[in-house]
Amino acid sequence: MRVLAHKLVRDDGTAVPFVKSPNQSADIQHEFLVIHYTAGRSAESSVAWLANPASKASAHVVIGRDGSVTQLVAFNRRAFHAGRSSWLGFDGLNGFSLGIELDNAGELTGEGDHWRAWFGGSYGDDEVTEAVHKNDTVSRHWHTFTEAQIAAALEVATALVQKYGLKDVIGHDDIAPMRKVDPGPAFPLRSFRSRIMGRAEDEGPDHETITTLNIRIGPGTQFERLADGPLPPATPLRVLAAQGSWRLVDVLVAVNGISDMQGWVHGGFLRMSA
Repeated sequence: MRVLAHKLVRDDGTAVPFVKSPNQSADIQHEFLVIHYTAGRSAESSVAWLANPASKASAHVVIGRDGSVTQLVAFNRRAFHAGRSSWLGFDGLNGFSLGIELDNAGELTGEGDHWRAWFGGSYGDDEVTEAVHKNDTVSRHWHTFTEAQIAAALEVATALVQKYGLKDVIGHDDIAPMRKVDPGPAFPLRSFRSRIMGRAEDEGPDHETITTLNIRIGPGTQFERLADGPLPPATPLRVLAAQGSWRLVDVLVAVNGISDMQGWVHGGFLRMSA
């Protein structure tokens, strides 16, 4: 699969189905790829809703559980998929990212011998996984993703990263951790990212400070500073988690004689390393 004139084209030259959403605007800066799940009944119903002006939402691509791909917004246009969001100093990720929606019911609740989604869909045990979300402490049940769906997402994501030079692949739950939980723990985001970006699975993207920066024990100025800080400019870091504008980081070099430092810093004072 490749991108031609900001639309997806299969290797045989045929165009991927395109259903134009009215929920879009101009002026997008290509920085990131954001992965979502639809929390809907089907890919078809999600495409219809995202193409409806009443939804006031859209995505660039929707991928069905059978691996089918539908594009709704050209890749040089802004889709309304991220909402209130921030990541590494970028606010309002609609303007800085492409969005892929995966057909998936999301969190499920048990009812007798089956599982139900918020909209009432019924699922068997073979479609459910139990896991703790990275932004939570409680184990919950989640709708699984299919092999065909993940394979199609890998193909689309690889084409987009190569075409637009995207810097990272992240989840909706990374950029809006207080509001969103998708794509959730059932989606293998770390291995998915590593396949596309060519990084080791246990490594995140490298970043660095752009100024002398305090590092704290929690995500906010109300938390105490680490006594071993502050971090000098250009200190290399790895982002481990996000909460609002704050980032939990692993410091990759010794600072003030301390070689094993982790803490929270404000994401507005970080940039991606060259």
